[in-house]
Amino acid sequence: MARSTHFDEYRERYPDYALDLTDDGILTVRMHRDGGPIVWDQRSHHDIGDLFADIAGDRAVRVVIYTGTGEYFNHSWGRRRGKLPASYPMTPAAAEEYGWYGRQRHENMLSIEAIMIAAVNGPVNIHSELALMCDIVLATDDTYFQDAAHFPRNIVPGDGVQNIWPLIIGFNRFRYWQLTGQKISAQQALEWGAVNEVLPRDDLMPRARELAEYLLRFSPLALRHTRRVFVQEFKRAAVNNLALGQTLELMGLTEFTATGGGMAPLDRPWDDPDLFADD
Repeated sequence: MARSTHFDEYRERYPDYALDLTDDGILTVRMHRDGGPIVWDQRSHHDIGDLFADIAGDRAVRVVIYTGTGEYFNHSWGRRRGKLPASYPMTPAAAEEYGWYGRQRHENMLSIEAIMIAAVNGPVNIHSELALMCDIVLATDDTYFQDAAHFPRNIVPGDGVQNIWPLIIGFNRFRYWQLTGQKISAQQALEWGAVNEVLPRDDLMPRARELAEYLLRFSPLALRHTRRVFVQEFKRAAVNNLALGQTLELMGLTEFTATGGGMAPLDRPWDDPDLFADD
């Protein structure tokens, strides 16, 4: 639940999220790890829900540009250099904690009442629904969308991706995407209505800023109320199946590849892109 906030209170609070707010209310949120592409680990996973709550409570923010750093939007598990171990333990308490943070991420993003522009600066295979929860989605021409962290890794897609993607591309396309580990290209996403514009990399952020500045011609009240209208169906979907999907996901964590997968010990790190490839 959002509370009243001011940019100076949270601008330096989140080490993996570089924040810049213009005098007229355009907030740029850039994911990163030490100036390079974001690494999706416990810190970045847990902090983003609190960040979204702070943004939701800052009524000086009129437009949000949400982007990444470097060649990827969100495409790295655990750490940028080296490989994750073949498995690691996941206790019930740890699973429940991850679930709580996951719900905060999803629900707090939907509490933001500024218009949101996703500037997807390259491939995304972790929580790609966050881009689609924005009101305008721009992508580079080398972007693709994949969910490599759920079904392809032996776990239920249950902590948000199942709420958003079917509403955008349809259930049949969503199910095929999940079951096959499909990479949806930016052009395909454009044709399916998940992306609004596909751009060369150098044009991505200038176009996002151009759209943000255009939106400033409308009143803060119009922007806030329009965002509320736009996310209403996403909120209904969250009420209907976010908790159920997440519960099923968390119950199945013992079968997650990263926690051993209920199988023999892995012969390669669990985030290896060829984990299930035939040798």
